[in-house]
Amino acid sequence: MNAENSSKDPLHGLTLENIITRLVESYGWEELGNRIRINCFTSNPSIQSSLKFLRKTPWARTKVEDFYKYSLRHNRLKK
Repeated sequence: MNAENSSKDPLHGLTLENIITRLVESYGWEELGNRIRINCFTSNPSIQSSLKFLRKTPWARTKVEDFYKYSLRHNRLKK
């Protein structure tokens, strides 16, 4: 895989922690929980508890990554 292909992936070089942090900064926990209906965002949310859950739950991680990409496409993330 060359550098040109990898740079087209909006998640390239980002950690899951970076993704969650940017989403929380842009939306807040309450709005994030409304948009992505998973308990780690609605029940006593924190970065660490979300990371723990998302790392062992592939379907939930995919939802978060897809929402992050959606937010990038629609310029909804704070710089």
